Amino acid sequence: MKFSELQRYFELIAQTSSRTETTKLLAELFHRTTAREAQIIAYLALGSLRPQYEGTEFNLAERSVKKILEELLEISHEKLQRLMKEYGDLGMVVAHGTWKPHQTLTVEQVYEGLMLLEEISGVGSQEERAKAFQRLLRALEPIEAGLVIRIVVGKLRLGFSDMTLIDALSWMLVENKSLHARIEHAYNVCADIGHIAFIVKQDGIDGIDKVKVTVGIPIRPAAAERLPTAEDIISKLGHCIAQPKIDGFRLQVHIDRTHDRPLIKFFSRNLLNMSDMFPDLHAGLAQVPAKTCILEGEAIAFDEATGSYTPFQETVKRKRKHDIEEISQELPLRLFVFDLLYLNGEPLLAKAYHTRRTMLLQLMKHVKSDNIQVIEEHEISTAHQLENYFMEMISEGLEGVVVKKPNAHYQPGKRNFNWVKLKRQEHGYLEDTIDAVILGYYYGKGKRAQFGIGAFLVGVYDKKDDRFETIAKIGTGLTDVEWKDLKKSCDALARSTKPNNVICSKELVPDVWVDPALVVMVRADEISQSPVHTAGKTAEELGFALRFPRIMGYRPDKSAQETTTVKEIHTLYTQQRKH
Repeated sequence: MKFSELQRYFELIAQTSSRTETTKLLAELFHRTTAREAQIIAYLALGSLRPQYEGTEFNLAERSVKKILEELLEISHEKLQRLMKEYGDLGMVVAHGTWKPHQTLTVEQVYEGLMLLEEISGVGSQEERAKAFQRLLRALEPIEAGLVIRIVVGKLRLGFSDMTLIDALSWMLVENKSLHARIEHAYNVCADIGHIAFIVKQDGIDGIDKVKVTVGIPIRPAAAERLPTAEDIISKLGHCIAQPKIDGFRLQVHIDRTHDRPLIKFFSRNLLNMSDMFPDLHAGLAQVPAKTCILEGEAIAFDEATGSYTPFQETVKRKRKHDIEEISQELPLRLFVFDLLYLNGEPLLAKAYHTRRTMLLQLMKHVKSDNIQVIEEHEISTAHQLENYFMEMISEGLEGVVVKKPNAHYQPGKRNFNWVKLKRQEHGYLEDTIDAVILGYYYGKGKRAQFGIGAFLVGVYDKKDDRFETIAKIGTGLTDVEWKDLKKSCDALARSTKPNNVICSKELVPDVWVDPALVVMVRADEISQSPVHTAGKTAEELGFALRFPRIMGYRPDKSAQETTTVKEIHTLYTQQRKH
């Protein structure tokens, strides 16, 4: 496929706000590709070159890209800045270039050119990378080069996630979304969207049904539902298992001893590869007596001096690329392993929880390490027992408890009542925090005017329609320094137009739109109904809003698609009215 054809489809997609139309356009595009091209396009559509867990590093900062473009377009820095203001972004500036390429590149050729940028390293690599990038741009039509620029600077902004790609693959096969569940299941056990696209294109739905768990490729994590009281949980689950709810990093650990040197990989809740960030956990995990296995656990920073666990906002400081050894000494981690998903070539997802637990205890009894432990658990039969255990965990400074069905299978990528969380209650009707994504900000008045930001708009995720819907406008909860830092973070994601996957009423349009990426933890007194907010709004029903919302911190371990869902908001609204 010619790259010009991909550019044309991406431009059509960027111009449509209809998810159905976007799905059909993607399906039509996939129809025209080879299996390899489908794989590449699935990555490029999400602004990357490979699976999310491997990451994409072009090593070209926007400032460096600007210098390259000044030379390419033969203009001054000042003129480039003026054109950016006029056209909206660097991609549009380049699209108005006038050079004529001497060849027509294919999707695979452009992809290989982008891969080359990542591979250039060593002395003089910055200059060599700039020259290689400029050669690639000159080999494309200006409008095609504009698309490449957006990919490289992280501003492709097509307005959909991997769920829409799964819909499109189903539509490609049967012209509707009826195969979504089967394709999504394959993606849940093997979280590589490009690989899934390749298999669908090459082998169809029969091939998808054969996708299996693979050590080294993360499984999309299962999630817990919410219920407000111990009585509600026992009524729903009956006899159950309760474990401490630890507010740390949820980690999926892959161990592979089939190579000369054991490989230990860590993946975060949102499937990022964090394998180099936890050297203090390696020695303990190297003792696990398995050829291959996948463990799941929660890592939390532990204060040896006080003998207590640190808050999440302290633990999150461990998520860094530099000075890792030093920070591991300052904030040593403890990993509490709570599940075993794969062992010595056998996937365990379909086995009952109590079976997986027995196998986990048998495996981990050989590990002698203070910072690697199997999480404790208690059998629970009554609400009174659960309430007592819950209060014991709260007194130890933990968030609460997670309650599990003993006979439940592990369902990757799903949120259901196999697991239920019971968290500490605070004053007010809303007994839990909300994870929301920032969608934009308002300039502010008075003292805040000097910061350039006075309030920000947040939304929650509607998985059914793969979009974000507004739920609160927040103007409290931050210090002066935090307001300035928030503006800086938002400006890095700022855009001139509303993202296609954001639903916002005209009354709430912010002064600056922000790509949905920055996840915050929000506390509110209650959930109310709203005529202006769009979360859960239908032709017959009002939307939901948070009453007296305030920011409690950031959740860098979560992606925008892992924020609280509209469905959860509806459940919380119903629960608070009962109590």
